[in-house]
Amino acid sequence: MACHIVMLGPPGAGKGTQAKRLAAVRGVPHVSTGDMLREAVQSGTPLGRRVQAVLDSGALVSDEIVADLVRERLTRPDARAGVVLDGFPRTVAQAQTLDTLLGNADALVIVDLAVSATDLIRRLSLRRVCAACGTIVALVEAGATEVCAQCGGALTQRSDDREEVVRERLAVYERSTAPLVDYYRERASYRTIDGAQSPDAVAGAVAAAIDETAAVIGQDR
Repeated sequence: MACHIVMLGPPGAGKGTQAKRLAAVRGVPHVSTGDMLREAVQSGTPLGRRVQAVLDSGALVSDEIVADLVRERLTRPDARAGVVLDGFPRTVAQAQTLDTLLGNADALVIVDLAVSATDLIRRLSLRRVCAACGTIVALVEAGATEVCAQCGGALTQRSDDREEVVRERLAVYERSTAPLVDYYRERASYRTIDGAQSPDAVAGAVAAAIDETAAVIGQDR
């Protein structure tokens, strides 16, 4: 039985890091909305050309196009055992579309990483990105410097990681994406994880939650 996993959480909660880690451990694809958009453009397919046209116009990619990308990705052979979805769904409408795409054939496990606004602002305001190789570094880590340990490049702060911008990003999340929690909360496969723990502790809690919910789903079938 395929087990598709949705990672939820506000900006800075660590869902991207945990999604990649989880996908590697489970041997399933990490499906990121951003990666899908870039891959679609590079592919030159009719869908990719639609994405390119939208991006060139400066408009936001519609729910319909994103849903088409996810639908296509879920049909690939490597997705038969499941995927870890990162960045989709972002809205209740997208969540409803995902339910339609999956039908009753596959399990859907929802993992919500919960981190307080204070911790999120601190995390993001201290985050740096290597201008050369793109490595993300948290300056709160022991021994962290303003130089990338991977390639020696200079570490810079992303413009959207400044505190005033972070606060606005969190407000946008609350308005648009947080309602997903209400949509999923009553499902047996929904779990909240304390995202303020260490990355290893979060990974362990996520793995345990998935095993538990997958067992519950299996009993209900």
